Amino acid sequence: MFSTRVIAIGIAFTSILMANLAAAQAPPEQPAQARGARRAEAVLKDLARREWKVGETAREALLYAPAAAISTPAPVVFAFHGHGGTMQRAAVMFHYHDVWPEAIVVYMQGLNTPGRLTDPEGRRPGWQLGPGAQGDRDLKFFDAVLATLKSDYRVDESRIYATGHSNGGGFTYLLWRTRGEVFAAMAPSAAAGPGAEWNKRLADLAPKPVLHLAGEKDPLVKYEWQQAAMETLRKLNGCEPAGSEWAKWCTLYPSKTGTPVVTLIHPGAHNFPPEAPALFVKFFKEHTKK
Repeated sequence: MFSTRVIAIGIAFTSILMANLAAAQAPPEQPAQARGARRAEAVLKDLARREWKVGETAREALLYAPAAAISTPAPVVFAFHGHGGTMQRAAVMFHYHDVWPEAIVVYMQGLNTPGRLTDPEGRRPGWQLGPGAQGDRDLKFFDAVLATLKSDYRVDESRIYATGHSNGGGFTYLLWRTRGEVFAAMAPSAAAGPGAEWNKRLADLAPKPVLHLAGEKDPLVKYEWQQAAMETLRKLNGCEPAGSEWAKWCTLYPSKTGTPVVTLIHPGAHNFPPEAPALFVKFFKEHTKK
């Protein structure tokens, strides 16, 4: 009996030693920063950096184009970072080309621009705030990129979309205002302004399917501003007053004219939640320009 207990204790002690040895030899868990770097590398590896000369200014964007787009009409998604952002960070945050690999996706890079809510000196990159601002440099940049895509690939002109976050969302609204005939649908995120003037500009747009993302705790682009904007969009598009669940956090407001509004209201702040890219692509796939 004694020898049996000794053997059992010895076996248990050996098992503990082996487990500790295995744990010591196992690679340490990678910190969040390293995991983020690996993910960014994976997202960016399929993107090509392209340059355009717009007037006297060099502009750039990251481009994803599926091989089939040379011979088969492909949808196009234009994506715009927020104020202070970069095309690289936008590509990692949005990663639409991962979600919709059949589409051509362009992550465009802004230039230093005075911000409406932050950075009044214009020390960080962003997008023009209205027609004529900065000589319409960003609208001209968009025109140049679209012309290149049509030259180099078979673009499905009935399926072109624009989306952006914060200042990039504001530029998405500006594209709707000034280049609206190009797009099948729009998807701005965390973009609105205070006062009646902003909503008056929205009310003057031509109706178009739109998804608007807003954070309930947004401290920068106030949620009440965005609520007012979404209400204006529903009126603009002739939506029915009652909406129905469309997806997580999303409410669909149908329109008899085929220009519905989807509101994506998440519980966060001034951020683009990880669930959003798939929801934006789902929305885009539902809309083709008539």
